[in-house]
Amino acid sequence: MAAPLLYVCVRPQKGAAEAEYESFRQAMRLEPSELDHLDLVHEPLPPDAAERWRGFVVGGSPFNVSDPESTKTDVQRRLEAGLELIAEWAADPAAGDAGTAAFFTCYGIGIVTRMLGGEVSRAFPEDTGPTIVNLTAEGSRDPLFGDLAHRFTALAAHKEGTGRLPDGAVLLATNIGCPVQAYRVGDRLWATQFHPEPTTQAFTERMAVYRDDGYFAADDYDVIASRVLAASVTEPGRALRAFARRFAPAAPVA
Repeated sequence: MAAPLLYVCVRPQKGAAEAEYESFRQAMRLEPSELDHLDLVHEPLPPDAAERWRGFVVGGSPFNVSDPESTKTDVQRRLEAGLELIAEWAADPAAGDAGTAAFFTCYGIGIVTRMLGGEVSRAFPEDTGPTIVNLTAEGSRDPLFGDLAHRFTALAAHKEGTGRLPDGAVLLATNIGCPVQAYRVGDRLWATQFHPEPTTQAFTERMAVYRDDGYFAADDYDVIASRVLAASVTEPGRALRAFARRFAPAAPVA
């Protein structure tokens, strides 16, 4: 029998990676035994991963899909290949109910977009902090997003976005600054540009790790952190909990 869900780490920074795992686990209301952990930065994706886990949740990363290939490290190329495999498995229409499922976030949406023939662009960055997201009509009918408020606040920080959806992708959420905030491919693959997992406190702690990485001016940390802490981000985590209910139904995620 397949194991419960797997969190896939693509962050080189150990502290941020450990905190992100906890954010996913708590947002999904899972016990540690119900959410396994794979550090793709240091470990290859097992060839039988699709058989070993019911589904995957993929965290964010300081890497960018749109970076020139000549600047990418061997680690980045290897983990991108691993993420593409996960996306391929989840997007396979022939797999049916026996197939695996995946929920990609932030950096991961670029992996899915590129792998499925869409366009990743530097034209749609978002400043670090809260962003307003609107569900589309399709989003309101989606199995994961359908119970969310039509308009909600999420947390974002990214340098690239999806410029053109992959063929067959269903747009679920949007906003003005970054029109592709979430989409679904088939009935087992979801991707979000925003971060659905962290609390506001966890997000400010992650901000501190990446303070000098160009997401925001380092001197503006306190101002941005105050804005983050004042935000209400109740809705994004509900999509993750719906994913856990759908693909690990034995988990107590009510």
